[in-house]
Amino acid sequence: MTLSEEARDRLADVVELQPTKNAELQERWGVDSGSEVHQILENELGEYYFRDDNSLIRATAEAAELVDVEPGVVNDPDDEGGPSAIRVPELHAQIVEVLAGPDEESESVVSVLHKLRDAYDVDPESEAVRSALQSLRRKDVVEVEYRTVPTFRLALEREDLEVSISDPN
Repeated sequence: MTLSEEARDRLADVVELQPTKNAELQERWGVDSGSEVHQILENELGEYYFRDDNSLIRATAEAAELVDVEPGVVNDPDDEGGPSAIRVPELHAQIVEVLAGPDEESESVVSVLHKLRDAYDVDPESEAVRSALQSLRRKDVVEVEYRTVPTFRLALEREDLEVSISDPN
């Protein structure tokens, strides 16, 4: 299957963002709906992606080689814990820096938002913070604890995780 330049770029996004969901790809690709994402995946990238047991979108090994992009998550084969390295957007990296550690009390989206404002002088929408936390959860970097509201903390020690910032485009 020969890929157009646009399809190759989209495949690179799948490799980088995996494991991901339609909504994350919808935002990255600037398309109108999750249905449109599904159509693109099926029609243009069908040979190069699959859905895992949790219905998350992942790239095949062939896809990663084809686009020569670092995967968004690197797991240490000798470790059964979370990933050893992640490549994420800047907001995600900032969250990893401020979020409660694995031995600390989990915190709400609003708490994380306030910590981001204090530490980085940024003002993301609360929905962007929530989405970033859920993306980090899918990458096994963050765990959620359900109390009155969902609360979050790192699932592994900060020093055990290498975080690099991906190019959003």
